[in-house]
Amino acid sequence: MANLHTSEITLRVGLDENRVPEELTWSAQDGGINNEKAKAMLLSVWDSKNQESLKIDLWTKDMPVDEMKIFFHQTLVSLSDTFMKATQDEKMTATMKDFCEYFAEKLELKK
Repeated sequence: MANLHTSEITLRVGLDENRVPEELTWSAQDGGINNEKAKAMLLSVWDSKNQESLKIDLWTKDMPVDEMKIFFHQTLVSLSDTFMKATQDEKMTATMKDFCEYFAEKLELKK
């Protein structure tokens, strides 16, 4: 099967002298994104050969803890949605959504 089109997503990490992220930017030309700033990122890829998830978790030193809590909550909700699309497992998706509600409640994210 030939690739009719390729798309590139670029991540750039600016580090301080201790190699701690100070700046994160990303670009995705197909999505109209060019050097957009971010304060945190979570990237997971599946290594089928070794049957394991590989990940990169980065955040800048100026990422506030309250924003990190919201970021994690939104990521968990998104993962629940993605799990449903990928597996059609309604029962486990509902369990995951319940956990997301519990997470938000315990962190007092929802009023």
